[in-house]
Amino acid sequence: MLGLIGLWSHALAALLYGALAVWQLRHWNGDQRNRPLVAAFAVMALWAIFVALLGPHHLLSGLAESARNFSFLAFMYGIVRSAAETNRQRSVKLVYTTVAAVIGLQIVVGGVLPRFEQNELAYDALLTTAHILGLTIAAGSLVLVHNLYGQAAPDSRWGIRLPMIALAGMWAYDLHLYTVAYLTEGPVNDLFAMRGAIVAALGPLFAIASRRNAHWKMQLSRAATFQSLSIIAIFAYLIVMMGATQALELIGGEWVRIGQIALVFAMTLAALIFLPSGKARAWLRVVLAKHFFEHRYDYREEWLRFTRTVGTAGEDAAPLGDRIVKALADIAGSPGGLLLLTDAQYRLTPGARWNWHHEVGPGGAADSDFARFIEATSHVVDFEHVQDGIPTPSGDLVPVPEWLADGSAAWAGVPLLHSDQLVGLVLLEHPVLRRPLDWEDFDLFRTAGIQAASYLAEARSQEALANAQRFDEFNRRFAFIMHDIKNLVSQLSLVARNAERHADNPEFRADMIATLQSSVKKMNDLLARLSRGNKADAEPLRATPLQPILAAISEVKQRVHPVQLFGKAGIAVVAEPARLEQALTHIVQNAIDASRPMEPVRICFEQQGKEVTIDVIDSGAGMSADFIRTRLFQPFASTKDGGFGIGAFEARTLVTAIGGRIDVESREGVGSRFTIHLPAGGADVTSNSKIERMRA
Repeated sequence: MLGLIGLWSHALAALLYGALAVWQLRHWNGDQRNRPLVAAFAVMALWAIFVALLGPHHLLSGLAESARNFSFLAFMYGIVRSAAETNRQRSVKLVYTTVAAVIGLQIVVGGVLPRFEQNELAYDALLTTAHILGLTIAAGSLVLVHNLYGQAAPDSRWGIRLPMIALAGMWAYDLHLYTVAYLTEGPVNDLFAMRGAIVAALGPLFAIASRRNAHWKMQLSRAATFQSLSIIAIFAYLIVMMGATQALELIGGEWVRIGQIALVFAMTLAALIFLPSGKARAWLRVVLAKHFFEHRYDYREEWLRFTRTVGTAGEDAAPLGDRIVKALADIAGSPGGLLLLTDAQYRLTPGARWNWHHEVGPGGAADSDFARFIEATSHVVDFEHVQDGIPTPSGDLVPVPEWLADGSAAWAGVPLLHSDQLVGLVLLEHPVLRRPLDWEDFDLFRTAGIQAASYLAEARSQEALANAQRFDEFNRRFAFIMHDIKNLVSQLSLVARNAERHADNPEFRADMIATLQSSVKKMNDLLARLSRGNKADAEPLRATPLQPILAAISEVKQRVHPVQLFGKAGIAVVAEPARLEQALTHIVQNAIDASRPMEPVRICFEQQGKEVTIDVIDSGAGMSADFIRTRLFQPFASTKDGGFGIGAFEARTLVTAIGGRIDVESREGVGSRFTIHLPAGGADVTSNSKIERMRA
């Protein structure tokens, strides 16, 4: 009965697929992808004829089955190859090659199987091997069907759905057949007999699909490739274990149990050694990216992760600078990074860090050429190849900061550009598995840097807006006291006029007049600065003697606290005297407020080449590095009870406006040093020995 069912079912399948091959030939449209499909239909018909006439275990039936599987694989590979013109995926091709190789091995085993019919032991071993190979082919083919359909373009799935269902049904039945044959180690003639009926039932799906549309587009993705690799790895593990078990059973005895224990032990030991190793995992990622994919990065996943990391909000979220560094480091698997921010003079100063443990060298004027070159070229710096400098198109070398030149601290430098202006530079440490930078790293880092710079620019804009709103509130708050200040000025003016009539004590009279007039002048200046209607232009910068300004400030402040002045009288700076005096007054007053009673504040000034430095030194409470970096120069941030936090902010604003800068050094419990750098005004450059002793 089974023989009769097998005969007629396979005969029906042969008739159906022969008709499909003839019909496909008559409607040939020149599409090269139809050629393997016509061949597959023809080979399917030939296989069904051999099985119907000679039985499923005949040599010709086995060869025809292998040819059938190979033909349908060739049809699927043709579609993949047409799609791989712009997005080649070597891992998918590897799976096709592996399945084709197993088909070739199946042909070899089928060819030698009849020669061992007299040797029962060898025949059973070869038959079991044939079953394992058939199971492998079916499993691998199902993986490829899954990959092909999953990666078809959405507008072409309607045409490819039916043939994929038919192929999946055919190989799923083969998988069931060979699995049962291997596990039972006996004849499965009923499954072989029904095989023809199953194949015949799938024929109309091919016919409908061929009539509907024979042109398919493909778009392969990285995610589906990994899925396919994971599935084929599972099948490969099962097949290897089945083959090893079969081999051990042929040996017999206690070796079966010993072999199983040894295999489990070896696999456990390998997992314990390699899985916890970050270097091993990094090596595996590099190998997969290098040998299985054209592109190292999955851009969709990288961009989603980058956006999630940078866009994290909430009270527990890290500062924006730290998040930007982490987001860029995660792209390349870097263990840490440092954000260097640029100022108006293109100096690089640390702004944020994430797992960065290297020493940061001092920034200076030498950084400006390096930063300007990066801004002009959007250059991603490969620090392993710039020890002598970055080559320019003209053949010159742009020097790299000395602490970065040897490439030991940083691996890559990612520029943060916003509106073609350099906002900062992110330094990334070497990945766990060191590798050279390539064009894909450069493109992705450059693009991610632009995106990160936009976040920084937005944060700065929001901060500036918040500061403006705070200052508006500050102005509204002090508008109420302007009337009282005017009254006070009027009263003091009246006192000054009346004092002129008292001539009993000439010295008292002169001192009173000078004091009152000075107070009036200062209060009028204060009114002018506080008044919203004051739009007077700032005075032009000019060479200004420094010693008289510092001496006047020192004389006034000495009335309430000891102040020591060290410097040479002949030094001049290019500045606006009023703004310079105001900035210095703020800094000196802050130093006095931070100092203990009778602990002197020292003011030291000297000329160094084309630059003049003014140091205001105290031995007070000092400040933490975090406070200096994040709060010192922010408005309304103060360590003093009841303080407005305006002094340091206004001092830096005034110094910057006259072309200088302020550096701060401080240690908690030791004291602070504020250093103002200003352009020299052409005065004597000889330093006072007393100043040098104080600096030492």
